[in-house]
Amino acid sequence: MPPRLPLVLPLVAAVLAGMPALAQEGGAPAKDGGPEAVDFGTDSSEWAMDGECDDRRFAGDGMATSLSWINVGRDATDCRALVGSGGLRLWNWAEALAATQCDAIDFGDDTGEFADDGECDDIRFEGPASASGVSTASVGKDAGDCSRLCAFGVIARRDH
Repeated sequence: MPPRLPLVLPLVAAVLAGMPALAQEGGAPAKDGGPEAVDFGTDSSEWAMDGECDDRRFAGDGMATSLSWINVGRDATDCRALVGSGGLRLWNWAEALAATQCDAIDFGDDTGEFADDGECDDIRFEGPASASGVSTASVGKDAGDCSRLCAFGVIARRDH
C-alpha cells in the first residue's frame, strides 16, 4: 500500500459516508435535491467561476476534467448554476455503489502514470480508494487498481 494511502483512506471514507449530509445545510437531507437545499460553500477555489464544477460532491456533464478533494465546497457559483440547470446532481455513494456493475465495465489498461499504486486514478470512479486527484487523462489507464477496487466495493461509478 502506498505510504500516503493509510492516511487518506479514513478521511475519504468518512467524507463519503457522510456526503449526503455534508452537502446539505444543517446536515439535514434534502427532500427534493434542489439547489436551495445544498450548502455549496464558497468561491475560494483557484478554479471557481470558470463555468465548470470542481467540487467532487457532484456528478454530471458540468464537472471539471480534473478533480481534487481540495476543491470540495470551494466552487459554489459554478456548481449552484449547474445543479440549477439540471447539468449536475449530488453524487450519492450508496446509489452509485448499488448501480455499479464492475463486470460490465471496460477498465482499459495499465498505461497511466500512476497505475498499480493501490488507488484508482480514473475520474469515472469515486470512493474511499479513489486517488485524491483524478482527471480525464487517466480514463482507462489504471485497470488493475480500478478493477480490483471496484470488485471489493471501495470505488463506484461517478455517472451511474
